[in-house]
Amino acid sequence: MIKSETGREIESYSEGLVKLMEKDIREEMLKLDHQICFPLYAAARKVTGSYAPFLKPLGLTYTQYLVMLVLWETDEVMVGELTKRLLLDTGTVTPLLKKMEEHGLLVRRRCPDDERCVRVSLTEQGKALKEKALDIPVQMASCVSLSQEEALQLYQTLYKILGIDK
Repeated sequence: MIKSETGREIESYSEGLVKLMEKDIREEMLKLDHQICFPLYAAARKVTGSYAPFLKPLGLTYTQYLVMLVLWETDEVMVGELTKRLLLDTGTVTPLLKKMEEHGLLVRRRCPDDERCVRVSLTEQGKALKEKALDIPVQMASCVSLSQEEALQLYQTLYKILGIDK
């Protein structure tokens, strides 16, 4: 610091310049083009939106499709496990399951030994839907212009961001 004629401490020119540069850099970093969240958000919307034409004939939304993927793997799952697998909270999953149950795709049952615990399992209608969904992953692969290597790298990077080892 340098003292002014009045005795007040002031920054040296170089210290002041560094602060200005830091401010300029911070302001530059506020631009949309510098945000990692934006292309991630926009790409997620584009990819999930690309599922719509394939899911509509099945009567599923994208999030319902994710639930079905888990249930097609395991047939019966606890709601808590489902929320962990889908990285969603109970407040999001519960109304989703209720609607899917109303459409006859699944059944929710309270565990007899613990009322707080709810098991979800597929109905015959839900199981039959799997056959109609078999081509969706292949159809979606044509909607994303990535090589197999790029897709694998993206997959690994996204799970790294989520803090999940895959």
